[in-house]
Amino acid sequence: MSKMTPKDYMDRESKYGAHNYHPLPVVLEKGKGVYLWDVEGKKYYDFLSAYSAVNQGHCHPKIVKALTDQAQLLTLTSRAFYNNVLGEFEEYVTKYFGYDKVLPMNTGAEGDETALKLCRRWAYDVKGIKDGEAKIIVCENNFHGRTITVISMSTDPDAYRGYGPYTPGFIKIPFNNIPALEDALKDKNVAGFLVEPIQGEAGVFVPDDGYLKKAYELCKKHNVLFIADEVQTGIARTGKMLACDHEGVRPDILILGKAISGGVVPVSCVLADDEIMLTIKPGEHGSTYGGNPLACKVSIAALEVIKNEKLVENAAKMGEIFRGEMRGIKSDMIELVRGKGLLNAVVIRNKPGKTAWDVCLAMADKGVLAKPTHGNIIRFAPPLVITEKELLDAISRIKEAFKLFE
Repeated sequence: MSKMTPKDYMDRESKYGAHNYHPLPVVLEKGKGVYLWDVEGKKYYDFLSAYSAVNQGHCHPKIVKALTDQAQLLTLTSRAFYNNVLGEFEEYVTKYFGYDKVLPMNTGAEGDETALKLCRRWAYDVKGIKDGEAKIIVCENNFHGRTITVISMSTDPDAYRGYGPYTPGFIKIPFNNIPALEDALKDKNVAGFLVEPIQGEAGVFVPDDGYLKKAYELCKKHNVLFIADEVQTGIARTGKMLACDHEGVRPDILILGKAISGGVVPVSCVLADDEIMLTIKPGEHGSTYGGNPLACKVSIAALEVIKNEKLVENAAKMGEIFRGEMRGIKSDMIELVRGKGLLNAVVIRNKPGKTAWDVCLAMADKGVLAKPTHGNIIRFAPPLVITEKELLDAISRIKEAFKLFE
């Protein structure tokens, strides 16, 4: 059989797979640290990190060892029985983030769905809202996943159009707008406020300093749960362990995913204190794979790597360098550079033949992989293990790509 070409791989995906993604035309075969290799052996810097899932770098040896060691012992029992690893993970993660309890799931969207259920249940059992009448405030341009309930909160037509009827019970307000939140909180049936501390998928929108703290204080004043979706912004990505840490905010419900497993297996979890978490009783929520022994061991290793390798500090330092260098690029294509830590975005002035997509193709040619979001925004989020030398080399390649469009 003749060797397959990159086009062969892409054509096979197109023929047999659903067309719900539009990937960059690169076929990847191997990853290590901050690097990826395609099927032809070309080496790239990864500046997407699987949407911040591989903060610890590709195939981190400590995380892979935890996976392979546990995979030979026990992978799944379901929650029908106890296993000897789940409790170890639960103790580790609750102490790591400072909460009474954790509820493990698999994907970020499941984490969000779990948080929504917890919030509503708390509303009825603790706050005393009449059953079926709880409302949750969400922000415009949010991204919390792809389930029917989550897209019911969305203001992005690509996410929600053609999937109705939609789940009721959400109030949509502008992001980074305290007066709008104050107004929405006047409704006595509001139980929670769900927010991304930085809106990642929307294009790395960083709110004003003090926004999260004011929002949290307003929630406390109105006896409303502050729910932080840190699936993309958490686990050291923004130069703090959690993006909420930048303002000293401790969410009532914290949603984590992606990098909590270092990109090795799907893991997500929801953290809360007993008053909230214990409203859900046996049989009322769960997941066959949630809390499986394999995921638990992987997650412990992934979180250990974050602390042991000081990735919070590295993300903060490298992020400053990246934004400084990118703001120094003299190009009429670049409208704005923004971000926090190693979650950054460059807003492009799209013109025919000079779009964000064109820039990403040129960067791939130069050996740097990134992807546009919302047509004119390029998100730059390398693994947090990147060194200054690697970062500067990657930036020089990004600059070369921009020069092609002068």
